[in-house]
Amino acid sequence: MINKNEKGFALVLSLVLLLVMSLMGGALIVISSGDHQSNNTSDQYQQAFYVAETGLLEAEKAIINKYMGPYVEIEDLNVVNPGTEASAEEQEKFNNWLAYREKLINKGPEQDTGEFDEGGNTIRSVTHARDFENRGMPRNETNLIATGCSLSFKNLTIVPEETEKKTVDGKEITVITQQGTKVTGHARNQKFYDLISPIFPAGDEAKASNVDAIASGEQIQKEKNFLKRFRYEFFSVNVGTATYYGSGSSIKKQSSDVQSQGTAYKIYACGIMTAGKTSDKVEILIPLESLIVMPN
Repeated sequence: MINKNEKGFALVLSLVLLLVMSLMGGALIVISSGDHQSNNTSDQYQQAFYVAETGLLEAEKAIINKYMGPYVEIEDLNVVNPGTEASAEEQEKFNNWLAYREKLINKGPEQDTGEFDEGGNTIRSVTHARDFENRGMPRNETNLIATGCSLSFKNLTIVPEETEKKTVDGKEITVITQQGTKVTGHARNQKFYDLISPIFPAGDEAKASNVDAIASGEQIQKEKNFLKRFRYEFFSVNVGTATYYGSGSSIKKQSSDVQSQGTAYKIYACGIMTAGKTSDKVEILIPLESLIVMPN
């Protein structure tokens, strides 16, 4: 008969199992943490993509706004009356301006003033209107500035303009020898939060009654701080004529789609996430581009 001494075996086995369980638990924690970080990064890239799409929409709005005429505050459009000593030309210019201002008032949207007339009716007035005299087609008149966004598009040339003096027919003229890409306008460091801030309750820790059940003031503030990290940038290039297609219904027989010449605009935009709500350090940058055609 063989006598086996197995004293202490249960303790050793328990320690081995505890070590194995600890390693397995640690591995699960690491995997879960990695998945959580991956999900957070994916959400940040997705949000930056949405912000880049917002930049495209804002660029389209800027082009359409120029076509239709930019909004102006009518009260800011003041011209000094030249008085009785004015020349006929000066008086005519002043009268034309008064007539134009009256057109803006008649065409502008009415808004409540917060005041009431003698009958108790709300007084409405026009404070702003489209400046239709200054509407037109956006042209490439602005030098494209080198930024992280503009440098993301390899089909654009961003260089300082170079010139040299030449003598032609005895006259000295300036000739442009090298020129970078010209754009219709370049909006930089635009805050995404400024566009969506009206949907949040006022105040740093304020809670709106309609969100109390689903989000606390602390959670709302955390989301606001997160969204304040996002910026967008956009610019557009007038690329020339293109075919514009318009469609609609008509009471006439044999009506069909309308085709005419229009102007094409290449739009570039970027969604940017910074390291913090007051930081300019870029952590994520998503570039997008699109093409729109406006009727002439």
